[in-house]
Amino acid sequence: MLPPPETTIVETTRVSCDGSGGIRGGASYRAAALGHPRVFLEIDEHGYVDCGYCDHRFILKGGPADGADQSQLPDISSGASI
Repeated sequence: MLPPPETTIVETTRVSCDGSGGIRGGASYRAAALGHPRVFLEIDEHGYVDCGYCDHRFILKGGPADGADQSQLPDISSGASI
C-alpha cells in the first residue's frame, strides 16, 4: 500500500500549487524550490483535491475529508487549470 499523500489543510475551495511549496490558500509556506507550472485547483463536494503534477493533496478545513484516513481516499485532480 502507498503512503498517504503530503497534505495541506486550507480554508478556501480555490487553491494554487506550483510544486515549490509556496502554496496559496493553505497555512503552509515553505521555501521555494524547483517545481511545476502553477495550477489552480477547485475543491469540490468531496472536500479535497490533488495536484495532477505533484500529487499534493489540499483538504478543506471542516469538510468531509478533514480528519479522514487520507490513504483510503481516491485521487481527485479535477478542476485543475493552468
